[in-house]
Amino acid sequence: MRDRPPQLRPPGEFPPREIRVGTRRSPLALQQTESVIARLRAVFPHWRFVRKEIVTQGDVTLGRTLPEFGQTGVFVKEIETALLEGSIDIAVHSLKDMPIRQPDGLVMAAVPERADARDALVLASRHRGKGIGVLTLPEGARIGTGSFRRSAQLRAVRPDFQVAPVRGTVQTRLRKLEDEGFDAVILAVAGLERLGLHGEIGEKIPLDIALPAPGQGALAVQAREDDPELLAALRHIEHRETRAATDAERAVLAALGGGCYVPIGAYAEVKGERLVVTGVVVSHDGSRAVRDSVEGDVADGAALGQALGQRLQEQGAQSLLEDYEPR
Repeated sequence: MRDRPPQLRPPGEFPPREIRVGTRRSPLALQQTESVIARLRAVFPHWRFVRKEIVTQGDVTLGRTLPEFGQTGVFVKEIETALLEGSIDIAVHSLKDMPIRQPDGLVMAAVPERADARDALVLASRHRGKGIGVLTLPEGARIGTGSFRRSAQLRAVRPDFQVAPVRGTVQTRLRKLEDEGFDAVILAVAGLERLGLHGEIGEKIPLDIALPAPGQGALAVQAREDDPELLAALRHIEHRETRAATDAERAVLAALGGGCYVPIGAYAEVKGERLVVTGVVVSHDGSRAVRDSVEGDVADGAALGQALGQRLQEQGAQSLLEDYEPR
């Protein structure tokens, strides 16, 4: 019989305190941070929350695609430094942006309930209202995305696509969709919906066409490991199923030795007490891919992800990653 998680302490046992919350300053990051603060305020109405906006390397270096940075954590490093130095108490991140390993002294204290993990096809105005999706876009359509994972999976089903990089905030990429003559851009469903831009979604791309980045659609609340009171409090906004699923997805990434920006897709779905984990690795041009799934107990998320990563390796995933040359 599996051990049960320790019982949550009643919110009233936590004394009043001020919580300084670190975040990027993009509109999406601010919205995500406010959603976490709202969850915490609902549990701890006697706490005061102060938002601290921090500029990261990924926010100011927009002329390069993310894989060209040659490192992971370009959207989190400066925020983690502030957390370690004590100028903030917690940090709110998009989980997909977080490196697999936490810096010494920091922990992923809570993963709230996840939003839709899928990618979205956002169509140029000339294509809207026609029922067009990924499979029915015109021959040679020009698609904007800064993600090699997305571009590789799209090329696997539509090798005729002309894929070009596009970066910036959600609003910037929507503007570039029209200004730079794209037929469509690919964004995360969760980001669009969190910003109230549901109407921009032309298609929620099916998972059999494109698996999301590990952790996509989920948020992570990071804290210092030397603050046990705060860590205990943050457990009140932890979502068990989301943690299990994202642990599994990140374990696939870890097993394959991948960073945040390589073409590895992974998605885990909780079905009762079972967890189904699917992963895919695709060559840059989409001509070669390996894909597989495993299933097991929901409590074994990380182990399932590790097992899936090993299976993908046995099917040739590592050779695809080794041959991968960003263009």
